[in-house]
Amino acid sequence: MSQHFLLSARARTLSVRKVMELTDEQAFQLFKEVRWGSDDKVACPVCGSVEKHYFIGTRRQWRCKDCGHTFSVTSGTIFAFHKLPLRVYLAAIAIYTNAVKGLSALQLSRDLGVQYKTAFVLAHKIRESLIQHRDESQLAGEIHMDGAYVNGSIREKNKKKDRIDRRLAVNQKPNKRCVFVMRQKVETDGNFIKGSNKTLTFVIRAENQADVNKLANEFVKKGSIVCADESNAYNLLHARFDARRVNHAKEYRSDKGITNNLAESYFSRFRRMQYGQTHKFGNQYLANYANEAAYREDTRRRSNGEIFMDITKKCAKTRTHHNWCGYWQGNKRLSERLGF
Repeated sequence: MSQHFLLSARARTLSVRKVMELTDEQAFQLFKEVRWGSDDKVACPVCGSVEKHYFIGTRRQWRCKDCGHTFSVTSGTIFAFHKLPLRVYLAAIAIYTNAVKGLSALQLSRDLGVQYKTAFVLAHKIRESLIQHRDESQLAGEIHMDGAYVNGSIREKNKKKDRIDRRLAVNQKPNKRCVFVMRQKVETDGNFIKGSNKTLTFVIRAENQADVNKLANEFVKKGSIVCADESNAYNLLHARFDARRVNHAKEYRSDKGITNNLAESYFSRFRRMQYGQTHKFGNQYLANYANEAAYREDTRRRSNGEIFMDITKKCAKTRTHHNWCGYWQGNKRLSERLGF
């Protein structure tokens, strides 16, 4: 039997030690190359001019030839106004990359030797970069769909006479949300199933026909095969797609081979991230957590060095975010990401 990819040397092309051993100049050059390429031309974050701008070596900054704006390698990115060395931010991305089941802010703070508040914001900046630059083009082929509920658990009363029927809508928590996932199936040689290479997640209030139909029409190519469970939320999909259903009350896989196992495998990782790492998802950032689990599922067959470079590029392309610049001073998201 061949060796599993994650056990091979090809899966380990980066280590946190190598990143922490970078000098300030090496970290600077790495982030510069990721953001603008290997040549000497850089882009001004204010006017967008791409030139060999005046470089101020003592400050590691450039002065734009066109507008005169002075900027650094992180200006205009999610890491703008950083106070820690750039090497620490690269190390945070490396640690985040290696945490296949997610990463808590408390663990990140211990690994980096920074305050919990710093680690919390830093991890969320990475998540914000991932969701802003995810591929939202239409899915095609065979698509597996499902939904799972979070933040809806109600603790039972001690006395039986005080307990309520937690299945009734009137007794549900108002902040209960549904994470809806759509995964595109990929096959390699013959009938060998590789799994999924593209996952889209959305947060909706409940698994219902209106939201499911709207999301499917927007993000799934017409005529695709849609695999779902017996929930009536997917009944309308038969009009536009080749919808195939499996009744989980009777079986996990039908006699015709119909499953929605790709969606179930996503929720397996998502729940492990919830129970084992973060423990709690705030509704304001639930969409970011759900997308993080989707990204980790889609990149599970890529080396950690490749994932590190991909996340770093996404961070370099993400503009300075109001919700995470001065988060602990009050700049926080006031609303949640619902739908799309």
